[in-house]
Amino acid sequence: MKKRKGIQMALSLLLLCSMILSGCGGKDNGSSGQTSSGADSGSQAQNTEKEKPVKLIWYTISGPQKDQDKVMAEVNKYTREKINAEIDLRLIDWGDYSQKMQVIAASGEPFDIAFTSSWAFNYVESARKGYFYELDDLLDKYGQGIKKALNPAFLEGSKVNGHNYAIPTNKELPAQAVWRFNKTLADKYNLDVSKATTLESLEPMLKTVKENEPDVYPIPSNISPYLPFDFALEGIPVGVPIDTKDFKVINVWDTPETKQVFDTMHKYYQAGYLPPDVATKQGNEHEKTGKWLLDKQHTVPFADIQWSDSLGYKVVSTPIHKPIVFNWSVTGSMQAISAKTKHPEKAMEFLNLLNTDEHLRNLINYGLEGVHYKKLSEDTFEPIPDSGYSMPSFTLGNMFLLYKLKDDPKDKWEQYQKFNESATNAPLLGFQFDPTNVMTEIANVKNAVDEYGPALNTGSVDPAKVLPQAIEKLKAQGIDKIIAECQKQLDEWKAQNNK
Repeated sequence: MKKRKGIQMALSLLLLCSMILSGCGGKDNGSSGQTSSGADSGSQAQNTEKEKPVKLIWYTISGPQKDQDKVMAEVNKYTREKINAEIDLRLIDWGDYSQKMQVIAASGEPFDIAFTSSWAFNYVESARKGYFYELDDLLDKYGQGIKKALNPAFLEGSKVNGHNYAIPTNKELPAQAVWRFNKTLADKYNLDVSKATTLESLEPMLKTVKENEPDVYPIPSNISPYLPFDFALEGIPVGVPIDTKDFKVINVWDTPETKQVFDTMHKYYQAGYLPPDVATKQGNEHEKTGKWLLDKQHTVPFADIQWSDSLGYKVVSTPIHKPIVFNWSVTGSMQAISAKTKHPEKAMEFLNLLNTDEHLRNLINYGLEGVHYKKLSEDTFEPIPDSGYSMPSFTLGNMFLLYKLKDDPKDKWEQYQKFNESATNAPLLGFQFDPTNVMTEIANVKNAVDEYGPALNTGSVDPAKVLPQAIEKLKAQGIDKIIAECQKQLDEWKAQNNK
């Protein structure tokens, strides 16, 4: 968060889709032999533990940090004093993290804590494989500070088979899609962006810009238009309406809402509002050139300021829908305890400290005062350029404890809290679909979605002709079997949770 690149990465990561899987690992799962009572319980063991600090191996995602050893020496002085533990922090770079952690966990290589998420070292999948310790009892005994700090939806939405296997980062809780506008073009043509409430409402603005700037494609990339559904699986159109009352699982592509979106996008494509190659276009080159009017993003408080700072020119945004808490929005950044740890209680003590202790949280995130940053006031700081230490803030723990940059709004974290409190829960929050019985059908349906999805989403093809073909292909590949299996599991989940 302290660097522009980090801010942009943190925001873009908010776009990712939910990873819907199921099962569990950890306590009493047969793979670990661990229980929440811990390995040592006698008074002699307790005395020994007090005399000799427990060493915890912690894997997390980050680029290399030159001064890591220097910072961790200070961290360990503090954690020895507070909880009689020392932390062996092991960093794995962004592109390697998932694969390396899968190997480490599958091989049984010792570790105590690891970063997990919906997009790296997949949380639900890893819990199903038995890699993570069940945390329910540990949270009650050693994690009361975490439970007090977190909005309950964080823990509810991250349950797998009714249990928690990782601690979500206390940050933005819901997802909220927005239309993001290039303010330069919007101001140039006096566009009232506040009127951009639906996909259809964009048409007059797109028309104005295209008529006056023929070399500009107002929608520069695949915006994957918002559909008002809660998806049960990543990458395939199976889910329920966001306002469902009966929890009936459907093929989202075979609905009037989706057809209307595809029709509108085709209309915009034919009008020249999107590039001819938009269905296959990669990257965000338009952000560098400034030749664009709008795209779709997911927001957080003060995102317009952060985006503008990162891009070097002003952008403004308008919401597409109200903030909604999805399973994927609460599992975007988490810390799990290994199912094979010998020190589950101490690992939870450390995570509780990390998420409640302002000094420790800022020390691990920003490094040493006077070496890696300058303290400007009680809660503001300024990073020292090229200091040798700069961890990605959103991956580590409770962000509400972090010092603010000198240009951050004074009420930054209060506004995050209000944003979280304003959210409504998606209907499938806490439900994790177990794909075991339909793995072949899921793979086949994903292939069909990959075949038809980009062209339909960008309007590159006529949905009157292609959408029926796509729906038929989904049926042929087994989407109805997936829907039936999902409905069965959802009905059971509803009964168990009094939904």
